[in-house]
Amino acid sequence: MAIPELPKEYDQLDQWKTLMFLYSSALQEVQTRINILSDEFHHINHYNPIEHVKARIKTPESIVKKLKRLGFEATIDNMYRELHDIAGVRIICSFTSDIYYLADAISRQNDVNVLMVKDYIANPKPNGYRSYHMVISVPIYLSSGQVEMKVEIQIRTIAMDFWASLEHKIHYKFEGAAPSHMRENLKECADMVALLDERMMALNESLQEAGEPEDDSREQP
Repeated sequence: MAIPELPKEYDQLDQWKTLMFLYSSALQEVQTRINILSDEFHHINHYNPIEHVKARIKTPESIVKKLKRLGFEATIDNMYRELHDIAGVRIICSFTSDIYYLADAISRQNDVNVLMVKDYIANPKPNGYRSYHMVISVPIYLSSGQVEMKVEIQIRTIAMDFWASLEHKIHYKFEGAAPSHMRENLKECADMVALLDERMMALNESLQEAGEPEDDSREQP
């Protein structure tokens, strides 16, 4: 995907501000689409698979650090071409089945282009990390025309998000070199999280098969 056309007379600071404005706009666009899906689920299905949504833009320090870690010079062009998660949205669901349902609902939108998918639920990372990642591009309509911008969407269950939050803290506390006993405990916890998600989803499916409970208007003791 080609980098958006930025005015040639802009200096690096102006180009940076313009590109960050475009990422922020893309983030707003994706959040709006997710909010509409959430409202539709409530309206039609009386069930909403979306527990909550988090959104963020990477900080300048984080962008530069990641480019250097990947072996790229910290330039505007490299920032746009090589990084896919500058604008990021995380959707938290109750059940694993909700994850794939939401990913399909997003990818079926006509003007959403799915650029990349990494299914760490079907294929967990060696440390046990589980989540569903998709990088999409969405159109941003400006007064000068249309611009395509990338947004990374991560979809995971509540349990997966709890595990990932702790793993993230440990990773940065020890700068990626956590003690072996911590890594082993984290992997065991990841396996327990996977089992918990599987059992909770099975319970929910049994609940759905049982149907709605009968109305009991008798006064409870």
